[in-house]
Amino acid sequence: MARLTEENVRLAQEIISRYPKARSATIPLLHLAQEQDGYVTDDAMAHIAELVGASPAEVYGTASFYEMFKFHPVGRYVINICGTMSCALMGAEDLMHHAEEKLGVRMGGTTDDGLITLERAECQAACTEAPCLQTNYRYSFRVTPESFDALVDDLRGAVSPTKSRRTAWSRACASTSRPTAVRACTPPRT
Repeated sequence: MARLTEENVRLAQEIISRYPKARSATIPLLHLAQEQDGYVTDDAMAHIAELVGASPAEVYGTASFYEMFKFHPVGRYVINICGTMSCALMGAEDLMHHAEEKLGVRMGGTTDDGLITLERAECQAACTEAPCLQTNYRYSFRVTPESFDALVDDLRGAVSPTKSRRTAWSRACASTSRPTAVRACTPPRT
């Protein structure tokens, strides 16, 4: 894939100028590269290394520390389902199996239409609201198979992108017996 475009090199230089040391701009430049190509390419990491005076291995070391950087193409929406202790105890494994069936992909896969990538995530720091997931880093709490289906239908555009989006999502969230589910189930912002 590509190094940074000319326009993004200019932007990268502006970003670097905001920091006392060029290396401090590594994370913002990784975001820029991911925005450009949809994921962080090896060529982009090498280019960032040149720009900030680091080695490609140092840039990769920084990028690989954070879950938010992807090193392969992903869907427009990335759904991360938490699988650590609290979520596991509250049914995350069943939710993951349901998600795989609903989307027709295994964990780590992307739907045939390229719209949704499904991933297992480590702790999302929402243990009291388990099981939880993130869609492009926006939380959904106390997720049930029904609320997951409503989320996916929403992402796929099965529900009108107006007021009825919230209505469908709220109906699915309200179907759970948990008392705070309606408050906790919030649709992704568009």
